[in-house]
Parts: sequence; structure tokens; C-alpha cells
Amino acid sequence: MRRWLPWLLLASLFVGFWLAGKSLPTSGDIEQAPTVVSAGDVLASNAPTLQLPPLQPAARLPDFLPPEARDSIALIQRGGPFPHQQDGGVFGNRERRLPRQPRGWYREYTVDTPGLGHRGARRIVTGGAPPAQWYYTDDHYDSFRRFEPERVAP
Repeated sequence: MRRWLPWLLLASLFVGFWLAGKSLPTSGDIEQAPTVVSAGDVLASNAPTLQLPPLQPAARLPDFLPPEARDSIALIQRGGPFPHQQDGGVFGNRERRLPRQPRGWYREYTVDTPGLGHRGARRIVTGGAPPAQWYYTDDHYDSFRRFEPERVAP
């Protein structure tokens, strides 16, 4: 099986190009891209850019919240975009550590932990849409602390 697998992959590539009605690129068709692109090159290009309002972190947060929670709160209040695919997903409250509410009431968001290459254990869980209740956990839903952020204008 190992001998014919590369040939099968190569044949499927050719069939894919054929079905798409495109010819395979030749060495003359490929332009050489620069290996180094500076910020000035990007800024000087006429490529459209996505304009987002600057993050306006909430003020007067409780001491138990880490500094990274400010960015998460601002993103939640702004409606995203969120850095993690799971952010904004339904929090099921299966352990019932938060007040009982209908499914979909609670949403979870990541609070980044510096130095980790994954989401870590820190989360903000909100209740309602727009959020009327705010909770923080630093132990992956084992415990929660309620807080009230200052409202940030969108």
C-alpha cells in the first residue's frame, strides 16, 4: 500500500486540476515572491484593510481579574472578533455552579494566559444577550467569581 499511495495522491492532484479546467503551472507561470516583506511594503500597498475600532478596555475591574481580562471584556462588549474558535460558544453549566438558566443563556470566552501555547484554564462566562451577568474562573469552571465591568461604548 505504501508504494502506490504517493502515486494515488499525485494522480488525484492532476485529476483535480483537470476537473477545475485549469492547467498545471509551469516554472514560467510562477512569479518569484520577495522573501522579506517589511511593514512599510504592507502599508504602501493598496490592499484593502479591515478597519476595527480600537480596543477600549474596561476600567475599574476587581483585583482578582488578571490584566489580560481587560482585552477579553472589551472584545465581548464589542462583539468580537475573538481569537479562539470556542469564544462565544454556549457554556452548559453542567456542574450547576452558576444560577440555573435556560440553555444558551451563558456564553464562555477565553482569558489568555501569557506563556501558554493553548487556551489555558481562565475564562469569562457571561449570562444574557447582551451580557447582564459576568463571571470569572481561573480553574476551568471549578469556581466562579461574579463581577461587573464598566460598560464600553461600541
